[in-house]
Amino acid sequence: MTGPRIPPRPVDDWTDEVDDAFSALRAHGPDHAGPAAAPAGRSRSHILGIYAWHPALVRSWLPFSNHLRHSTLPDRVREMAIIRATWLGFGEYEWAQHVRMSRAAGYLTDAEIDALAEGPDAAGWTAGDAAIVRAADELCRARNVTDPTWRDLEAQFSREQLMDLVFTVATYDMHCTAFNTLGLRLEPGMTGFPAGHRRER
Repeated sequence: MTGPRIPPRPVDDWTDEVDDAFSALRAHGPDHAGPAAAPAGRSRSHILGIYAWHPALVRSWLPFSNHLRHSTLPDRVREMAIIRATWLGFGEYEWAQHVRMSRAAGYLTDAEIDALAEGPDAAGWTAGDAAIVRAADELCRARNVTDPTWRDLEAQFSREQLMDLVFTVATYDMHCTAFNTLGLRLEPGMTGFPAGHRRER
């Protein structure tokens, strides 16, 4: 791929329909992609620029996205799942965004972020943390979770949390596929994957 297949829609080209579709982002606040409801506050993020081409998709997608952002999972667990899934799926934009968010909010330490790149067998994980990372690996690689891993998850999560964990990992795995295919690029100032972890485009 020589460039974005669907480049971000210029904010000056956004219509009232696009602004209305993005109104749900107000619930996200500044820790997601920023306000996009009013022309003066239109976000220039590349990911929203791609979504801006399809307001109907945005209106359908954002309620579910909002649920995942504010689900039953603890913030730390949610970010562990997302960062591991996007690392495995080479979703550099989402990985960079959630690493930045997790550091800024104090959800994860730099050592834990490094361990998420290594996997469930990295030194320092508790048994419960290793189960979360292992579940993400199994979901992304085998499209299922083994019975032993599931039992380890059941020991620490409710049924609602188990469902939210599965849907979170699966959703961000899908994000990797979708945005790699569409050609989503990092914005200036974003810190992407370390050298050696970039899939050939």
